[in-house]
Amino acid sequence: MTAPIAVLNAGSSSIKFAVYDASAAAARFQGQVQGIGVKPSLSVRNHAGETVLERNWPEAGFDAGIATLEIMRAGMEVLQGERIQAIGHRVAHGGTEYGAPVLVDAEVLAGLTRVIPLAPLHQPHNLAPIRAAMVLRPDLPQVACFDSGFHRDQAAVVQRFGLPRRLHDEGVRRYGFHGLSYAFVASRLPEIAPEIAGGRVVICHLGSGSSLCAVQDGRSVATTMGFTGLEGLLMGTRCGAIDPGVLLYLMDTHGMDVRAIEDLLYRQSGLLGVSGISSDMRALRASPAPEAAEAIALYVYRIVREIGSLAAALGGLDGLVFTGGIGENDAATRAEVACGCAWLGLTLDETRNTQLAAAGGTGRISTAESRIGAWVVPTDEERMIARHTADLLGLRGETAA
Repeated sequence: MTAPIAVLNAGSSSIKFAVYDASAAAARFQGQVQGIGVKPSLSVRNHAGETVLERNWPEAGFDAGIATLEIMRAGMEVLQGERIQAIGHRVAHGGTEYGAPVLVDAEVLAGLTRVIPLAPLHQPHNLAPIRAAMVLRPDLPQVACFDSGFHRDQAAVVQRFGLPRRLHDEGVRRYGFHGLSYAFVASRLPEIAPEIAGGRVVICHLGSGSSLCAVQDGRSVATTMGFTGLEGLLMGTRCGAIDPGVLLYLMDTHGMDVRAIEDLLYRQSGLLGVSGISSDMRALRASPAPEAAEAIALYVYRIVREIGSLAAALGGLDGLVFTGGIGENDAATRAEVACGCAWLGLTLDETRNTQLAAAGGTGRISTAESRIGAWVVPTDEERMIARHTADLLGLRGETAA
């Protein structure tokens, strides 16, 4: 039997994980450690979605290192002692040095640590399980897969800000994120939507973090996120694009320092800040408050406006694809975006759109007469990480030592 591949996707208070067969074609187990630093718990589901393992711990001393240890223990238990042969990790930022997936050693880890100032709220959490696994299993190959990597080959003019050249050379440039999601969705299009797969497509990754990506022939042309995950669309708690003069105003008039502005832009803004109610689209849809409707309207407006920008970058548009938590599940948001894109020739099949939201899964939601096709394609970042890991290390079909 070929040995499995593990995938870890670490956030600030949780680590998602999965175990795939060596071909990365199927997930054998998936799970999550959540509540790190608050009330940690672990759950593991098998391929049928059945819970096969649950654990809880007291808060004290439970950090990402301990969480990684518990994930490895849980993996050994559900795999009945079978040893994994590699771990793939989601890492937000590869900086200017790393674009493609890379085998992690001490030198690479040091390089990724130097990138922390470019992604201070994500990178440390992504690297913590790598460090822990190096101690727990120093013999185990680990592969870093970058959310910025999919956009690495964009044209130079797309990546540049209008800042002094010295800052660009220092690394202050547009990177883009959600790349693992975009790579997975783009890889699915030749199979499920061959009529648009080689053409000009905008993929809408809509969720707590939201962005759009212009893709042509499966490659990133432009994207709404830039130097950080703040830019572009309105998000759950992030403001999206903002006049930098506002930040100068906040510092000068309100005396806000860097940390206060960081907290405002990352945690207090977006759907939550505009509505004053929630960052969750489901709660806003259910609310009768006018502030909820205003937040939703701004969210949709920014999406439609940026689709127009990306259509210009592509020189036209052949297809629109929805993915992410909101993109996959909220028929109302899809319908409102489609209405705003009518000028592009998009006509929504309203019945199919509603049915697909209820049933889930993949499918076309535009009419047969629509000049551009609209699709819903669920993303799977963990599966993309498993594929990258298997491809880089040549592990497909091999057995564990």
